[in-house]
Amino acid sequence: MAHERIEIDLPLAKVYELLSNPVEFPKFLERIDKVERVNSQTFEYKTTIEDEEFQWTTNIIDNLRNTRFAWITINGNLNQTGTIRFTPLDNGERTRVEFSLDYRTFFGEPEDGLASFIEDSPKQLAEDLKKFKELAESGTFKDMSLESDSDAESEEAEEEVTA
Repeated sequence: MAHERIEIDLPLAKVYELLSNPVEFPKFLERIDKVERVNSQTFEYKTTIEDEEFQWTTNIIDNLRNTRFAWITINGNLNQTGTIRFTPLDNGERTRVEFSLDYRTFFGEPEDGLASFIEDSPKQLAEDLKKFKELAESGTFKDMSLESDSDAESEEAEEEVTA
């Protein structure tokens, strides 16, 4: 299990807003390729590990505004659970984020690539949270497009040119 803590120089409500939408996770969680919203509580995740695609569906199990956000896997070939806790600092001007992320297989021992992915999770989460801090504090998090969005836009542009 990966558990990291970081302090963000933004008000709690803003940090909660940025981190409580899993669709935005690929902006800073390097090893998540895509997250799609199924409904207000359910999300589908995709990633590739050593040329093998992993997909899983999560449900939000805890969404206590400005306090805690948590999810569990309900289906898929990779089991991911996560919890994000938010603590106000300096009269609410800054925020401490505690992010726990756990990956497991549903059965058996993971193959080498997946085993490395799981073992490297603590180090990767620390790097990912530093990236989140940079994006959030610079004000570029919301402006940053997801790769799938830019791919779709470039495909549309190519279609317009050939039409």
